[in-house]
Amino acid sequence: MTSAPSSTPPAELLAQIEELAVELAHAAGAQIMDTLGSAIAVEYKRESIRSGMEPTNPVSEVDKAVEAMIRERLAARFPDHAIVGEEMEIQPDPNVEYVWVVDPVDGTTNFINGFPLFAASIGVLRYGMPIVGAIWCATSHELRTGVYHAHTGGPLLFEGRTVPNGRPSVGVRRRLIARPGGAPGRLDRWDTRVTGSTCIECAFVAAGIFVGGAFFGPFVWDVAAGVVLLRAAGLEVWTQQGGHWVPFDRFEAPSKVSADRAPTLRDWRQALAIGTSEGVASTLRERRGRLWRYRARFRRFVLRFL
Repeated sequence: MTSAPSSTPPAELLAQIEELAVELAHAAGAQIMDTLGSAIAVEYKRESIRSGMEPTNPVSEVDKAVEAMIRERLAARFPDHAIVGEEMEIQPDPNVEYVWVVDPVDGTTNFINGFPLFAASIGVLRYGMPIVGAIWCATSHELRTGVYHAHTGGPLLFEGRTVPNGRPSVGVRRRLIARPGGAPGRLDRWDTRVTGSTCIECAFVAAGIFVGGAFFGPFVWDVAAGVVLLRAAGLEVWTQQGGHWVPFDRFEAPSKVSADRAPTLRDWRQALAIGTSEGVASTLRERRGRLWRYRARFRRFVLRFL
């Protein structure tokens, strides 16, 4: 990948990019909302590895339609920018300066089952560095739909207004922390929650609803926009390299992939720990992610024989 310049984009261009990202996030949310109460077609990207178990990783016609809409409108506005979307396996040119990273419906399993925690995410990278993020959420700290958004160097906003740093409360001794499936429901200091949407968890950590979160196999479209929101909120983002936690810098293609082609940003997958310094401390110190993954795998192994 081409080395990134140290300076940020011109302020006017950065504002235009954020404005379009917010516009597209709103459009995605409106398109998603229009389908509520209607029958939608659902397919599955892969079958379950367990005999007799229903397949996993669904994709709906809404996912595909929303991504197609975003691609069309983005191409008309910034034709020289690349796009990485979850539903279309198009590899971006590694030398393109700006890459838009799109998750048209994050939390598709929630969405197709009517569980009201899902999102549409749009992140923008400049040579791999996250510079703009916009996440439309089906609910928010204001208990309504809306878009969390930010640009590098700016504040965290919700619908154009500064987001307060968590809910004002007195006497709360146990806060919430987002954790992957297989995690214990309660830690020494935190109660854990699993929403089923990585994008929502990023937005909720940024908004102060959760004090932290951990992801151990996200794709770039799951977290690209969220990293911008988290940094705008003054929070920490860490990743794993060589088995050690280090501060996250930028998204880069891996050194190799199993397919017979050059790696691209679409192949990025790394663990992330996000939140306040206290919220990420247990993940960084104890590396519980590995323990949780082993626990979840053991549980799945046992269930095969029940």
